[in-house]
Amino acid sequence: MEVLGIDVGGSAIKGAPVSVETGELLAERVRIETPQPSTPEAIVETIASLAGRFGWEGPVGCGFPAVIKDGVIRTAANVDASNIGFDLRAALRERLGTGEVGVINDADAAGLAEVRWGAGRGVEGVVLMITVGTGLGTALFVDGRLVPNTELGHIELGGQEAEHIASDAARKRENLKWKEWAQRFDAYLRTIEDLLWPDLIIIGGGTSKKAEKFMHRISPRTPVSGARMHNDAGIAGAALCALPEALRSPARAG
Repeated sequence: MEVLGIDVGGSAIKGAPVSVETGELLAERVRIETPQPSTPEAIVETIASLAGRFGWEGPVGCGFPAVIKDGVIRTAANVDASNIGFDLRAALRERLGTGEVGVINDADAAGLAEVRWGAGRGVEGVVLMITVGTGLGTALFVDGRLVPNTELGHIELGGQEAEHIASDAARKRENLKWKEWAQRFDAYLRTIEDLLWPDLIIIGGGTSKKAEKFMHRISPRTPVSGARMHNDAGIAGAALCALPEALRSPARAG
């Protein structure tokens, strides 16, 4: 089965048709700058434009950088605050003309892909996916089953919100050297593992493509793996959320 996967981010909206059996992107992904201001209406129109580039008329799954409850946006850390309370699923159903629309937290989407097809495949116990980019997104799994909407990038670290000082955006904003940033990120990982005691931590998001810059500089006690699907994870995992049965069952492919 094919689903159009959409990954909404603070800087870009990306998408491609996805095979939900293999997680493979079936066409070159399309990337469109996130509209500024990133109002819900502007985001819906951008998603519609992206779908139109593929001539898409089938099911759609959308990952969005917020807490999502029943298709409704409940937070807005990296998008315009006007998104809070917006029923994105209903709006996409109407705009795209399809009833088969799912909406999920973007980090949860990336985590679903990594647990089903990537670094977390077949791993028992507690798996934590951390997406490092504009913010710090997290996806938590227990024996392959998603615990949705964890917002562990917002825990306090040194008196500040963790993603404000340990995200990739913070590294760029403060012009930190990789060694300096890695010290902050390592402190974040140690705080997280003291809270959850995970069996595996997966590092994803755009920063995972630069693993050679920082992975040797972090030293949590938990085994750490780079995401295998890199930036495609958000698109592939978002596609799964169009299929309710995929979210109800543990992600234990193979």
